[in-house]
Amino acid sequence: MALSQLKLSAVKKSTHVSPTVVRRHKLVRRLEEQIALASAQAQGSHYAATKQRTIIDGETGLRRSVSVPKTVKPWYFVSDSGKIYLNIKYGSRVMEISKGKPAIEVGASKDLVPVLTLVRQAALDGELDAQIEAASSDLRKGFEEGK
Repeated sequence: MALSQLKLSAVKKSTHVSPTVVRRHKLVRRLEEQIALASAQAQGSHYAATKQRTIIDGETGLRRSVSVPKTVKPWYFVSDSGKIYLNIKYGSRVMEISKGKPAIEVGASKDLVPVLTLVRQAALDGELDAQIEAASSDLRKGFEEGK
């Protein structure tokens, strides 16, 4: 009788995820790191992100996964006028949110986390897909030129 209370569906999990969605989620993960970094700085604490790394034990030769610290550089900065500005980065490239305008004026430090949250939501809603695609192709061109 417990199963009768559930809403069942015939939908199947998609085996193919579009590159646009993959890029969108990559940006969202980085924005979540920026939100955590800004929140920690607002509270006066330190944010330490970690990543998984596989190491091989020299004595036994076994592989194991360990958490190692990861450097998260802030995307925001204080200008000469004292206002905080935010650059949105995809990889190492700064994305242009609008033509010729790569920075978002945040204003005061108390507004930083809400602005980052708003940008995260815009990325999830697909509002930044065109900018992500432009930054991604720009990033790929840099790798192709280096060959």
